[in-house]
Amino acid sequence: MDILIKRKRGIIKVLFVSFFQIGAFTWGGGYAMVPLIQRELVQKKRLMNDDDFINILSIAQSFPGAIAINTAGLVGNRLAGFPGLLVAIFGSVLPSFIIMIAAATILYHFSGLALLERFFRGAIPAVVALIATGIFSIAKRALKRRFDLILSGLLFVLALVFGFHPFWIILIGALTGLVRKS
Repeated sequence: MDILIKRKRGIIKVLFVSFFQIGAFTWGGGYAMVPLIQRELVQKKRLMNDDDFINILSIAQSFPGAIAINTAGLVGNRLAGFPGLLVAIFGSVLPSFIIMIAAATILYHFSGLALLERFFRGAIPAVVALIATGIFSIAKRALKRRFDLILSGLLFVLALVFGFHPFWIILIGALTGLVRKS
């Protein structure tokens, strides 16, 4: 029993540190964080496999709220129960809170500074690149069968071209998974 408690405490510490670092050094929000979460917890730390992470990600996407927070909570819960959920979310949110306090103070005093405006304008392509990297990384692992690739393409068209709400996209995908035999 003592070994299990020590292991759980170790995982909780890893969750906090990992999500704090990801939250502190990721620009662009939730979707930019997803590939970093995957790399840190699946590839580097090997706390879960790709299939588990993709399942968690699909569940996190179906919940309302920020994808990064939902993912952090579900990963934390999967690895260390409710304490893991709390610690992972806190670790993920704390850097943003600290950075927002600092940024608000700086922007209040230097809002008209051209150098600052150019900095933020230059960060936009980097954020787009990180999001695209995450999309391709996850797609490569998740869309292994031809049917999944076709369904993903169809759902993409429904969302982008026809403006379907994310709820309907997820529901269509989930129901298709229920009725389709593997």
